[in-house]
Amino acid sequence: MGRGAELDRLLTILDAAAAGQAGVALVGGDAGVGKTSLITELAGRAREQGRIALVGQCAELGETMPYLPLAEALWNAARDPATAGVVRAALGERPALERLLPDGAGRAEVDGGLARQQLFGAVLGLLGELTDAQPVLLVLEDLHWADHSTRDLLTFLSRVLQRERVLLVGTYRTDDLHRRHPLRPVLAELFRLPAVTSIELRPLPSQAIADHLTMLAGERLPPEVLDRLIRRAGGNPFYAEELLAAAVTGDELPAGLADLLLARVERLSETAQRVIRVAAVAGARVDDDLVRTVSGLDAAGYDAALREIVSHQLLVPDGADGYTFRHALLREAVYGDLLPGERTRLHGAFARSLQGRGDRSAAELAHHSLASHDIRGAFAASVAAGAEAERLGAPAEAHEHFERALSLWEVVDDAAALAGIDRVRLGLRAAAAAAHSGQSRRAAHRLRRIFGALDPAADVETYVEVGERLAYAMIEADQLDAARGVARSVVDALPAEPPTPLRARVLATCARSLLWGQGHADVPAQAGQALAVARATGAVDAETSALVTLGLYYEPTDEGDRAEEHFEAARALAGRSGDLTVALRAAFHYTRSQFDRGRLSAAARSIVDGVRLAVDSGLAWSTYGIDLRFMEYLIHYTTGDWDRAEALADSFGIRVGTVAEARVAAYALFIEVARDAETAGERLSWLEPLWSEDELVTYIARGLAAERALWRGDEDAAIDHVTAVLKALDRGDAGVIRIAAVGLWAHADQAVRARAAGDAGAERAAVAAAGDLVERARWAAANTYSGPRAWIGVEGRAWLARAEAEWHRALGDDDPELWRDAVCAFDYGYPYEVARSRRRLAEALLARGERDEAMAEWRRALEIADRLGAAPLRGALDDLARRAGFAEAAPAAPGGPLSALTSREREVLRLVAEGRNNRDVAAALFISPKTASVHVSNILAKLGVSSRTQAAAIAYRNGLLAEPGGGPAAAT
Repeated sequence: MGRGAELDRLLTILDAAAAGQAGVALVGGDAGVGKTSLITELAGRAREQGRIALVGQCAELGETMPYLPLAEALWNAARDPATAGVVRAALGERPALERLLPDGAGRAEVDGGLARQQLFGAVLGLLGELTDAQPVLLVLEDLHWADHSTRDLLTFLSRVLQRERVLLVGTYRTDDLHRRHPLRPVLAELFRLPAVTSIELRPLPSQAIADHLTMLAGERLPPEVLDRLIRRAGGNPFYAEELLAAAVTGDELPAGLADLLLARVERLSETAQRVIRVAAVAGARVDDDLVRTVSGLDAAGYDAALREIVSHQLLVPDGADGYTFRHALLREAVYGDLLPGERTRLHGAFARSLQGRGDRSAAELAHHSLASHDIRGAFAASVAAGAEAERLGAPAEAHEHFERALSLWEVVDDAAALAGIDRVRLGLRAAAAAAHSGQSRRAAHRLRRIFGALDPAADVETYVEVGERLAYAMIEADQLDAARGVARSVVDALPAEPPTPLRARVLATCARSLLWGQGHADVPAQAGQALAVARATGAVDAETSALVTLGLYYEPTDEGDRAEEHFEAARALAGRSGDLTVALRAAFHYTRSQFDRGRLSAAARSIVDGVRLAVDSGLAWSTYGIDLRFMEYLIHYTTGDWDRAEALADSFGIRVGTVAEARVAAYALFIEVARDAETAGERLSWLEPLWSEDELVTYIARGLAAERALWRGDEDAAIDHVTAVLKALDRGDAGVIRIAAVGLWAHADQAVRARAAGDAGAERAAVAAAGDLVERARWAAANTYSGPRAWIGVEGRAWLARAEAEWHRALGDDDPELWRDAVCAFDYGYPYEVARSRRRLAEALLARGERDEAMAEWRRALEIADRLGAAPLRGALDDLARRAGFAEAAPAAPGGPLSALTSREREVLRLVAEGRNNRDVAAALFISPKTASVHVSNILAKLGVSSRTQAAAIAYRNGLLAEPGGGPAAAT
């Protein structure tokens, strides 16, 4: 239908996805313009190519039925013989998704917001598993009707899909998006993402409409008829089809589309019209059994009417248990033509028919009850629908349903008995749902209303429980002063005896609220009380939370070992905790504390358990799940397992559009800048628009941009980056030390060059600037956390040693002992920084005439640089060797040219010699294609060749593998 260009664009994006570049396409257009036809053709082509196509559709009930298009896509795929096996197997490992299916069972393993994060992680995991077999096309149709949770899922997938072999397609009506439509801001946000392609279907040109009408008619139409149809259709193929159908039957052509559609309905018998009106009230999907019941017809009469409707192509079969309207506009026209009373009565009939049917959504019952003005039924169904949404991990919808029930509470007799819950408890569930959907302020607002209406004298426990939840929500909403006030008031209100789990939780929340600002000194007392009560009452969650709070309190003081004891105890308890947020928080802080103290082996062991907990619970994309994965990456980077670190960094997307994404992406710069400063350019170009909007992004991205500039010899650019970072950081932030050390590197290089050129003015300027930076580093080290503290961490002390050595290099007093101090400081398990310090140590020793010792340090640094694949450092060491003449004195390489290669490089060369490309090498060695590319570049440089073919020839000649068709080359 004239959509060849749009189809080609979609197929191109699908091909790119199949090659490992995930894509998102959002297809918009007016109703009837051909979106579904285009997507149907795309899905058909995908299936012909052996790809998995998952297609689901939103409905007008979607705003109250969470994840409807996802559920439909999975349900259809689970019943399709071509995909049922692989889809069912993947779903069986993910209960969060299996619960969405009509035959799914079980309650959510976690509550509220974690249930949603678990479901999102499960969707991502499912897509990843399916793409191991074939690329996946996931289609979500009619997003203008999407529920809040589906919109959130769309946003999540659009942001995190990077290298998965997935094409996500969404369709929506542009003519339905009024100014306040909830999809509008989502689309505006998504269209800024580099992975998202916008495809707008405009009205078809006249010739395309003419061809389409001629094809449908099966014969050449009279020119005057064809011209009139084209003119009336306005480029809308659905409208053209309806006009053609009316013209063929000889009917008068109505003025508007709704009249045209209703004219086709009016040609049906009275009984068939009755059935189609019932079907319009049912919704876009027509349940055969339910519509027959509501229509009141016997089986024979209903079947005859339905057959008549289908023969007129007004309804089309949809699976084994129902039908759909041929076009949504048709259903809307029929529904809009119902008389008000008729519509109300039909909704009421549906509500009565749905009562007690466990296979139907409570949200559907609530919809029909409300539309039929059955307030009592709508109230009860809304409560049930909220509970159902909680179970499915859709807190936004749960909040909406609970709020509707609360709004009806006053007009329903025996509301508490009908709901099975009192008003306060329902309000607590509504607030929890708001908090879990990311609306902390709305949660706090709801809780504040409940709290203000409670009388502590009448029911002190409820008063305290609501107050604790309110304080917790205020902490999450960053309303710390108010949170402290509420927390203290409820602690005072609850009697100390007898001890209860509630009191333990209240004390733990109060202690947490005191960590920042006024009352900080009271943390040990409050947390200590929380521990005593929690242990006396078996409140494991409260005990774990209080232990983490105490660890955070003691960590920046001289009592660091005491902090570690608390983190370790919290981690040990986390396995028994029923609150996964608390468990993940404990796992993260225990590992982080080990890392910050330089106990990298312990951190490496514990991070395995933490990441496993996040992944196994489906919470790898929760806040603490992401933090744990970052920590895993940093541990591998720090300890020198760079191949593993880079493989992890592959999931940190390059193409970012928000601060949250920029934080994730920035971490990958550590490995990129250290391995190949040039390849970091693309990531930095995406981060640049955002690096001034967030302190952490500024610190990481601009700090590493400064290092990249220094590797490229651009001290001025490096200093600009350092200045910007220091301006963003608090003066007492421990990160100041590292950034100052990088800036000192730049100023020291300038001072050394100026001194060699005899430019005294430039030397003085560089030394003065360096002096300012070293003073900032010293002050930060002595005053981190606003007072003399030991807690700058092992790494912080190492960076301070580096800063002092760079300062003396700037002064012209390049003291080898200072560089030895830096080597020792980083030698807690950070080989890259050890090698960088050894490079400077070698230079300092050379300047003192200690050539042999300098060469020994150079060799040690060179071995680390080669093992890590740190190309910029290797280049600097090669330059030092040329200047010092070290190359002549380097030990002879036994065994020929291959001895210069590391063991990993030998593995890579063996695969290259077998004719494998970088992607094949990466797959064979479980590394990223980028890492494989770096290894190949290093191999070519070390072997002194310019092509992979030449490198392969050397491998054969030196017996690394057999010659094609013969024995080892060395044997001949």
